[in-house]
Amino acid sequence: MENRQANTPERTLLVFNCHEPWAYQLGTLGYRLDIIVDLHGKYNPGWDERMRPLPPKARLITLPEALASPVNYYCIVTHNVTDLLDVRTRGEPRVLVLHHSLEGRIREEGPGCDPERFKDMLHKYVELIGAHVVAISMFKGESWGFTDDIVHVGIDVKDYRPYSGETARGLRICNFISSRRHILRWDIHERAFNGIPVTLVGHNPDIPGVRAARNWDDLKRTLQTHRFYIHTADPLLEAGHNMATIEAMAAGLPVLGNRHPTSPIRHGTSGFLSDDPKELQHYARILLEDRDLAALMGQQARKTVTERFSPTRFKHSFLRSIEIARRRWYTRKIAPATIPTSSLPLVTTAR
Repeated sequence: MENRQANTPERTLLVFNCHEPWAYQLGTLGYRLDIIVDLHGKYNPGWDERMRPLPPKARLITLPEALASPVNYYCIVTHNVTDLLDVRTRGEPRVLVLHHSLEGRIREEGPGCDPERFKDMLHKYVELIGAHVVAISMFKGESWGFTDDIVHVGIDVKDYRPYSGETARGLRICNFISSRRHILRWDIHERAFNGIPVTLVGHNPDIPGVRAARNWDDLKRTLQTHRFYIHTADPLLEAGHNMATIEAMAAGLPVLGNRHPTSPIRHGTSGFLSDDPKELQHYARILLEDRDLAALMGQQARKTVTERFSPTRFKHSFLRSIEIARRRWYTRKIAPATIPTSSLPLVTTAR
């Protein structure tokens, strides 16, 4: 199918909203963005400006509006099989972005799932329809068996206020903690930071006193003033960092957490890592007592973000991913709308 926008600067992407901080990065690409909101299964149906403002050159549309849109999209950005199925009648190239590990997704969905079966079915489906798969980390790409295109998140350290750390408290940003306790190794978190002042930020309606940030500026002020950040995760189910961790590092916070082979933290340099809760508590108390040390380690964390998670790197990598998606689309074996959906893995359809 010929793309009428290919030779114009006004290319437009159709983007399913999944996680506002990740989708916000697409504003660096320079394209117009039609972002699909009011999606079933998402706790906040619209665009959550508590997390990020709407990206430049973006507008919000519904799925019916997207399906009926006369725009010839340069590429469609999806995040699960449900998204791919929803746009199967549209004729543009598509990218599937993997944000979760297969093992973590199955843990959230419940027992009785066969990981290898789901992986095999997803591989066959994307191969048939000509979709290109991108993973946000090697850990998650390896989990699903898609390691050819890894695009790490991009965080601009210049977006954050100079670190002050005057609030002698730890900080953790996380949604739906209660349903993700095992994935997040919350047992380690609770034992390590028992008696340590810690601020929890996020959508957790079942935990009294915990709230999401009012907006991105409020979150930046919180990051600026807290002494250190916390990230724990089961190495079999989740990566050693998430976007909130990289954001905290960009704001100059040292990070404390369990040992994880994919952690971007260098122990003793940009934070402290230990599987022993008593050791982690010891490190937390050191940072609470020594703001200068916390600031020094936070500078190293910030440097790591500049070197490994820059928005420029994200931009160049994802633009390349889109071009790969376009090449794959025009050599696909079959039109997506002709493939039966009854045998597709339900585990990959959650939003």
